[in-house]
Amino acid sequence: MEESVEQTSKILLSLTVSEAAALKEGINFLKNKADGKSYILYKDGDIVRACKNVCKHQGGLFIMDMEDLTKNCVRCTKHNWKLDVSTMKYVNPPDSFSQDELVVESDTQNGLLLIELQPPNPWDIDPRNLEDLALGEVQVTYLTHACMDLKLGDKIMIFDPWLTGPAFARGWWLLHEPPNDWMERLCRADLIYISHMHSDHLSYPTLKRLAERKPNVPIYVGNTERPVFWYLNHSGIKLTNINVVPFGVWKEVDRNLRFMILMDGVHPEMDTCIIVEYKGHKILNTVDCTRPNGGRLPEKVDLMMSDFAGGASGFPMTFSGGKFTEAWKAQFIKTERKKLLNYKAQLVSELKPKVFCPFAGYFVEAHPSDSYIKETNLKNDPDELNRLIEKKCGDVLTWTPKPGATLDLAKVLRDSTDSIGIMNPPAGTKVFKDSWDFQPYIDILSAAVDDEIFRYPSWVKEYYTWAGFRGYNLVIRVIETDDDFNPFPGGYNYLVDFLDLSFPKERPNRDCPYEEIKARVNVVRYTVKHGLLWDDLYIGFQTRLQRDPDIYHHQFWNHFQIKLPLTPPDWTFFLAQHDKI
Repeated sequence: MEESVEQTSKILLSLTVSEAAALKEGINFLKNKADGKSYILYKDGDIVRACKNVCKHQGGLFIMDMEDLTKNCVRCTKHNWKLDVSTMKYVNPPDSFSQDELVVESDTQNGLLLIELQPPNPWDIDPRNLEDLALGEVQVTYLTHACMDLKLGDKIMIFDPWLTGPAFARGWWLLHEPPNDWMERLCRADLIYISHMHSDHLSYPTLKRLAERKPNVPIYVGNTERPVFWYLNHSGIKLTNINVVPFGVWKEVDRNLRFMILMDGVHPEMDTCIIVEYKGHKILNTVDCTRPNGGRLPEKVDLMMSDFAGGASGFPMTFSGGKFTEAWKAQFIKTERKKLLNYKAQLVSELKPKVFCPFAGYFVEAHPSDSYIKETNLKNDPDELNRLIEKKCGDVLTWTPKPGATLDLAKVLRDSTDSIGIMNPPAGTKVFKDSWDFQPYIDILSAAVDDEIFRYPSWVKEYYTWAGFRGYNLVIRVIETDDDFNPFPGGYNYLVDFLDLSFPKERPNRDCPYEEIKARVNVVRYTVKHGLLWDDLYIGFQTRLQRDPDIYHHQFWNHFQIKLPLTPPDWTFFLAQHDKI
């Protein structure tokens, strides 16, 4: 029977009359001495605004931005995001996010209260009692990267099956060798959850193999702004049982099993995470979410799994010019990986799961042409994260998975020290891949290079008109290159001015931001031809970038990575028009 759960409020910080009177005009940094949590309060006469001192991106701490002449901005110590606390809007990246505000009220003594309104936790609705689990009743088997095989009573559930082929065009390849029976495991699945549209989670090479054997397998995705399977009809893959479910609602599978999909707080338009519950026992998978469910997650779940590695971006290793020296990039990578480890360890220590498993970071830039990225884009070590977690909260059991390893939840819950609670694959089982079948996938990409549409320079205008991004003060230069990022013989080198969507021959004289994007010709033309998102280019390390000034243009990249039209350009009509000329 469903129970109503009311919204609540929580006083985060209380200021006495004298403390309130001591507040200065502008920015005030405050701390609750009882729990050590920090807040920012902005005062402009009688107007008072407040927020948590937590960056919306990855939970970094804000400090004063000494470069800001208005004295209204704070800067995140993690990635230099900047927040104007007078408006509670981020100014770097420009035109991007707003900060969640706290309620500021006067108390009965004319002091100030910082209050957070707390909506009900959706997973607390219709609670289920914990039931004892039999040995072998709930088993979690790691396959590779973010793919888990969950045995939940008599049901089999699979997470994010990337088990063959590359991701992000040709930039990512599987680090781990999947178990030999991975195809049979997929075919036995009663349901599959795919967290988001990135190709290391939504793997069309894997799903093509599955569709040939079991096209009607139920696949569940969240109701994101951009549909997870937006490209399915154009892919030629026949999957007939895609189910889009609303966020924050229990989806009943059977009497014992249900799941709930939640959105990401930073990228709600595409990223999701999931809670799976069996007989009252919860498994939390935060996948790639930057701030899963806005940071509000269930505590003391039985098993939590989350990404850990870092390196899932073209920044900064594909950048050059200005500060982007090799020494700066190496130091940045080292610092950022450490910050990510600390962030994940802190999250685990706050949520206190019984078991934690780092996953969704086991990829490698294996193609020989990406050896520079492979050597420099260092990833976090899952064992290092687990040691940090054990140091912070020794009562959490950590599990670094190997392909084919299985965790028996009943055994672990009865005795976390039981060595047979986690069953590793037999000795001699291959863990790491040492070869990849590159050529079939490279051939598919390379076939686009000689496509007829690229005989006509007007494809540039056709493509960017279709893309629909304009009215933004940015000029880009795109240079088609070979695999070594040298200009491709006969390739295109063009400018796009997004202020009026024009295509000038020379860089405009006006004051405007500028980005130079060198892109491998086979990947960029394949992307253009099929109307794909630019994640393949950027996250897949298929570009080299310079920008002047050094500003991340959120609106531009967000559009080309998330908001492009759902249907590809009509190149058939484009060519027909040229035939008439």
